[in-house]
Amino acid sequence: MPELRPWRAARPHVVRIAHALRPRLARAAAAAKPRVARLVQAGKPQVARLVRAGEPQVARVTRPKTWQYTAGAATAGLALAAGVVTAVGPWDSSGQRTAERDRAAALGRAGGTDHGRAPGAPAQPRPAPSAGPVLTGLGGVSTVKSAPDGKALARTLTPLLKDPALGPRPAAAVVDVTTGRRLYGTDPDAALTPASTTKIATAVAALSAMGADHRLTTRAALEPDTKEVILVGGGDPTLTARESSDGSADLRTLADQTAAALAQRGVRDVTLSYDTTRYAGSEKHPIGVNPNLAPVSPLMVDEGRTDDSTGGPATRVTDPAADAARRFGDLLKSRGIKTTAPGPSKATARAKTLATVDSPPLSALVERMLTNSDNDIAEALARQTAIATGHRADFAGAGRAIDAQLRRLGVPLKGAAFKDGSGLDRADRLTAGLLTALLAKAADPAHPELRPALTGLPVAGFTGTLTARYTDGAAGVVRAKTGTLTGVNTLAGTVVDQDGRLLAFSFMANNTTDPAAAQTALDRAATTLAACGCG
Repeated sequence: MPELRPWRAARPHVVRIAHALRPRLARAAAAAKPRVARLVQAGKPQVARLVRAGEPQVARVTRPKTWQYTAGAATAGLALAAGVVTAVGPWDSSGQRTAERDRAAALGRAGGTDHGRAPGAPAQPRPAPSAGPVLTGLGGVSTVKSAPDGKALARTLTPLLKDPALGPRPAAAVVDVTTGRRLYGTDPDAALTPASTTKIATAVAALSAMGADHRLTTRAALEPDTKEVILVGGGDPTLTARESSDGSADLRTLADQTAAALAQRGVRDVTLSYDTTRYAGSEKHPIGVNPNLAPVSPLMVDEGRTDDSTGGPATRVTDPAADAARRFGDLLKSRGIKTTAPGPSKATARAKTLATVDSPPLSALVERMLTNSDNDIAEALARQTAIATGHRADFAGAGRAIDAQLRRLGVPLKGAAFKDGSGLDRADRLTAGLLTALLAKAADPAHPELRPALTGLPVAGFTGTLTARYTDGAAGVVRAKTGTLTGVNTLAGTVVDQDGRLLAFSFMANNTTDPAAAQTALDRAATTLAACGCG
């Protein structure tokens, strides 16, 4: 999984950007300097403790709660940023403006859990250094100017959105995150095919329904008197059988614990089964067999991939649950437990749990889904939202659950249609107004459980699906979810404008004919928004 680049690797890139934009950011640098000095002084004790522990960037934690992630991210982010502000001007180590970082520190809530981990990192999810900057403008002490003027934004953005590459009628919306007020709109209520920006809705619905600390459990159970061991799928799409689990739930650990529990009972020969009854309906997505998505099953390992890839398109196994059970059986055999070939079954209420493994918290799953546009995680979270809210755990039930959960949050849903959780279904419909409302809701201090829907957004020029985009100009300033299908190009996220104001934006284009040109046009609009001093 792509990872936020360490400062040492990113420093030349950030320095080049900072020098190029230094005149534009001079005012922000002057305003930020006194606060940076105070933050550096306040952060010294935490930095000293981390260095003494041999972990200069993040502190190891054991099964942390969300508040521990946020506190850790705030401390680590300040420690990293303080050392480089002087060298590179008004930018911190993640490529974000110091104005963003200062506001996050003032709020004391940085959020974030997982943008990927480096080899040798702790097994538990760790704070994402980039989490803090997205919270700029959310209450607290503010030195930024008033919200941009809507007429000035219109003069700036409207000509760009008339680019023929964006099709006959693109839609757009820009919202001031601090107030929730819409500053600009072009057909903001037009229901269009959103592609993968659908994942923003899935993320908000799942976090709202289950909470950021929720985990998904895979278990092995023993039926009394039958010596039947059942591998029960809990819907964890990140369960892995690889030697290095990288913080995910580990099938090898489950096999270790299961074999030990069986040995304690004197059992060395079992019938092996697997249970997929947590989900209902068809496993096949409406798009059919596709390398972008495995069959949707509550039991799978490594997303059913048949190669060593961890993201992107790949050939998938036809039956993920049977594949997972077979691999579990092989692991048990290597640990001295003889098994039959696995077959489908259902664990009864009398089945005794032998062992369990838990996924990373939902906050980490949401961030991984958004950063990498992971379709398998998206569909799993849609099903889990259905289960959590009492709906049938199939495609239709998941769509109804997402709709109902978002309706409870009070966002505008007129014209919206949720046919899946990933956005691969061309029958999905969202509006630019809904996408910006979701982003603003995720930033609302009254809904801290929704924050991973922001902290998971790819960082322009640095992480996930935006790694190779915005290599100059708005790199590190734009954070956005991409969406691409044939004839569909969308972009929705947040940006800090020239005056330090956090804005949420959504640009949607359907009936495009040149995907590269459409992508360039969307990026140009976001970059222009970041450069706008439209107050």
